Amino acid sequence: MEIGTIFSFLGVAVLLTLAPGPDILFVIAQSLSQGKQAGIATALGLCTGLLVHISAAVLGVSAVIYQSALAFVIVKYAGAAYLLYLAWQAFREKDSGLSFGRQKPMAYALLYKKGIVMNVLNPKVSLFFLALLPQFVNETAGHAPRQMLLLGAVFLLQALVVFTFASIGAEKLRHLLLSNKRIAKQINRLKGALFALIAIQIAFSERS
Repeated sequence: MEIGTIFSFLGVAVLLTLAPGPDILFVIAQSLSQGKQAGIATALGLCTGLLVHISAAVLGVSAVIYQSALAFVIVKYAGAAYLLYLAWQAFREKDSGLSFGRQKPMAYALLYKKGIVMNVLNPKVSLFFLALLPQFVNETAGHAPRQMLLLGAVFLLQALVVFTFASIGAEKLRHLLLSNKRIAKQINRLKGALFALIAIQIAFSERS
């Protein structure tokens, strides 16, 4: 695969990752609530979930999901329901979880798992890879699955970088918000609202 093709794909991937979508909003929500380490742990989980979608696209599993309206709906609403559950939890937390430096390794492991579940239960991600990766594959070069895996790896790495910077930026915003006690008390409610927004975004998305 030509280096120019890889860089072209990288540019598209970065723009798409930066666009307001479920994954980056999920990372920002966790970073606002618990700090950049929480956001990065969530990002690692999301990127692990991307491995599932990339593999599915390469193996053709995504095509099966796309062709089955029932399978698509089941996965889509399962993801939306999970996010609504997280939103409900966030609204119940009230003022808890607003202090810095109190996260335990187990808490980060839980956020990592949440990231995986949230990403895997979003069928639009698999369909995205199914639609995007073949556009950059050079058929004359052969080994199309290998090329798709390479492009998938490029997407995953840039997503991790973008999510990390988003976590750092969200933590800076978190510091500003926590300097205002009235706003600080609403951070978990803000996180819950973001989760609910993501759930709605997934639930009402259509197959392209």
